[in-house]
This record gives sequence, C-alpha cells and structure tokens, in this order.
Amino acid sequence: MLSRHLRLAHSVKNCDIDCNMNYPADFWNDKFAAASYLYGTSPNSYFKEQIDVAPKPGRLLLLAEGEGRNAVYAAGKGWEVTAVDFSKKGREKALQLADLHGVEINYLIADIAELNFSAFGQLDVIGLFYAHFPSQTRRQIHQNCVTALSPTGKVWLEAFNPKQLSRQSGGPKNPDMLYTKELLLTDFQGLTAHEAIETAVNLEEGPGHQGLGEVVRLSLVNSTGK
Repeated sequence: MLSRHLRLAHSVKNCDIDCNMNYPADFWNDKFAAASYLYGTSPNSYFKEQIDVAPKPGRLLLLAEGEGRNAVYAAGKGWEVTAVDFSKKGREKALQLADLHGVEINYLIADIAELNFSAFGQLDVIGLFYAHFPSQTRRQIHQNCVTALSPTGKVWLEAFNPKQLSRQSGGPKNPDMLYTKELLLTDFQGLTAHEAIETAVNLEEGPGHQGLGEVVRLSLVNSTGK
C-alpha cells in the first residue's frame, strides 16, 4: 500500500478522519461501510479542547481524518479545513456529516506518506488524531508537518501509546505503530511543546473507541514564530 502512487482527488465541498496507514484503503472502506459512524460524530475531546480556545480561526489540515468528525466541527467554528485520508467511504460519510451541519470542507483522497505538503501553503494548525503510521514513514510525515506550518503554526495530536496494548478500547496492536511522548518530540524537532503528556483517558468515541485508553497528547507551536 505504501508504495502505491499518490492519488489526489480534487477538492470536494461540504465534506470531513481517523485512519491507520499500515492498512490498505479497502480495510478502512470496510470499517466505514456501516451507516453509523465508527468513531462517532462528535469531535475528539482533546481536539475540541484545543480549538475552542484558539484565538481565531485559520487554515487547518487534518491528516487521516476518516469520517470527518473533527473537520466538520472546525468548519462550524469558521476554520478553513482540508481533510486528507485514503478511504473513499470515509470521505462519503464526511460529506454527509458536513451537509447535515451546513458547513463546507475540502477533502482529499491521498496516501499521506506521499503527500505534497507544500501544496497547502503555510498552515495555522495541523491535527493528527489517531493517525498511526509505521516507523518507516512516520518520522518523515511528522517532519513534513513541521515544514508546512506558518511561523506561529501549531500541531495538535492525540494517539495511543504502548500501554494501550493491554487495553481493549481500540488502536493498532503492532507496537511499531504506537507512540511515546519522547518519540514524538524527536519527530517534531523544531517545535516547542506547550503540552506533551502520556495519560489514561476514558474514550467514548463511537463503537471504535470505547473504554479506558492509554494516550499521548501533544500541543506544539512553531518556534520560528517567537
């Protein structure tokens, strides 16, 4: 899957992700096939916490956005949102969710490992919520995020940490795809951490994330904007 060529769809209006790049698109299309939303329609709680206190809307890129819960919420608050995923079914459901809420987002179908980040210009925020990448592509994707930020741009991230292997509340079971705080701070070298923690949280995100989860949370800002 990771070796396939980049597939970019044209921007789609009225649309919105949560995906795992170690699995083929068909895997996630099957996961998202039900009429219900695998991870619910409400935004991730940490994403909501961050965006609700942002001083003003800006340009937001959401990677591995799946069914669009975070993108639709951000668009409703006035953000210019671009979502990226490789699941066509996820995009369809995100469009439906955006229509339901009367908002517009751009949604691209693409392999994030081969994504041209420079095409987005300077971004105010990049969000990665349960965007678990294998180690052979993870660091480069994260460094691409750093270079795509505006001088005061931010990265918001929540993902499972290795302690999640003992939990049944969701996430990959491959240790290579779970993140520690130290690993991520190295990946995002060049950014300053406003918050970087590993913690246990109670997940209530549709049937896909239910129960106690072991996560890492990051709120990072571009150091060049100081």
